Amino acid sequence: MSKYIASIDQGTTSTRFILFDHAGSIVAVEQREHTQIYPKPGWVEHDPLEIWTRTQEVIRTGLAKAGVGAAEVAALGITNQRETTVVWDKTSGEPIYNAIVWQDTRTDEICTALAADTSTTLSAGQNRLRQKTGLPLATYFSGPKIKWILDNVPEARARAENGELLFGNIDTWLIWNLTGVHVTDVTNAGRTLLMNLYTLDWDDEILALLDIPRAMLPQIRSSSEVYGTARAPLGGVPVAGDLGDQHAALFGQTCFLPGEAKNTYGTGCFMLLNTGETPVASKNGLLTTLAYKIGNQPAVYALEGSIAIAGALVQWLRDNLGLIENSADVETLASMVSDNGGIYFVPAFSGLFAPYWRSDARGVIVGLTRFVNKGHIARAALEATAYQVREVLDAMEKDSGVKLTALKADGGMVFNETLMQFQSDLLGVPVIRPKVAETTALGAAYAAGLAVGFWQDFNELRANWGLDKAWSPQMESEQRASLYAAWKKAVTRTFGWV
Repeated sequence: MSKYIASIDQGTTSTRFILFDHAGSIVAVEQREHTQIYPKPGWVEHDPLEIWTRTQEVIRTGLAKAGVGAAEVAALGITNQRETTVVWDKTSGEPIYNAIVWQDTRTDEICTALAADTSTTLSAGQNRLRQKTGLPLATYFSGPKIKWILDNVPEARARAENGELLFGNIDTWLIWNLTGVHVTDVTNAGRTLLMNLYTLDWDDEILALLDIPRAMLPQIRSSSEVYGTARAPLGGVPVAGDLGDQHAALFGQTCFLPGEAKNTYGTGCFMLLNTGETPVASKNGLLTTLAYKIGNQPAVYALEGSIAIAGALVQWLRDNLGLIENSADVETLASMVSDNGGIYFVPAFSGLFAPYWRSDARGVIVGLTRFVNKGHIARAALEATAYQVREVLDAMEKDSGVKLTALKADGGMVFNETLMQFQSDLLGVPVIRPKVAETTALGAAYAAGLAVGFWQDFNELRANWGLDKAWSPQMESEQRASLYAAWKKAVTRTFGWV
């Protein structure tokens, strides 16, 4: 029997290849960054061919580092930055434009026009597609990005209508390059604004509204089944798991029961709450989304709070301001001071996501005095993530009626002790870090492993979960309320800039 499950974690800034053993422990990791392309303010792109090259590199190097051959790998799971949009020629495999990244805001005019449109039976407004898709009209999602490419790249629309072009989020792009099969899973399809939450199929009325040919869209499959067999450098290995990154993290954290939640601290920040086999409509600015679908079992749904800028703010301090040399240095800098010095940093670089959905917002630092130094700026940058998570959690508790008793945390920022303690203080509940913090890659591995019988059931996966560290709240409730009120005031200063 093969000893390992492989996982490709294709993220916003890098691609990782991770090998897991049966206990869910990491055997080997290999990682490569890719270029962030910023052609204009608010525009963010990636080169899809560079991402495919990096993917092949990390697979080859990761296997070599572990001394493992493809024959020892039972299956491959893929997890990915979700809404990032690629359109390519189905014969040559050449992208017709760079990938438009989930953070990109160029489709704001398209979304505004769609919200104002009254020509269909769908009611007008930002939420006109929410009943079918669980999502507001926003620049975040793939559908408007596809429309932009078809409207702006020469001959793209005619070629799409002739059946020459294919669309995919990055999961689809990688699976197609690995296997030649054009598929996606329900979690990724659910982030396009084009999939009906109830039928789990592309919605013809929405496709007509956005003028997107159905023939360019991938087939929607479950999150855990064999889609095809990989070519080199993983020749012969079944590709059997596919989950958007945040859904994969929920799965890797073994949040299999309604009411169980996780929060991933990465480039952005994403909290998901399992709501079971029925979609829960949000009245408080959250997304109704798919959690996962295992083979022929019923789909499981979730509520999600999406925050655009979390770890990306630390990268901004490093790359744009030069305040730190490495991202990890932000904690040392923030530890120079005991509080934020009265400043609040609202990082609305691409507008605000949950619970506001304000594309007209832009970033602000408020409360500046001569007293403030770079330590206060670093601390305010870390605290910004914790405040945004609190806003999302408040909305989640209102929508679900479930009071969270602890927060399972994962992602790169969970090793920042200052942030994790402040997060616990601000929420008033323990924050828990698992032994395997790479839960996104682990979730994709679990989905692939279940599909090929490497793991038998959820109980086996739950047995793998272990606690690494927990932080408990130490802040008085009056201080918590005062800090949070000042943050809410700061957020209002971001509105209406564009």
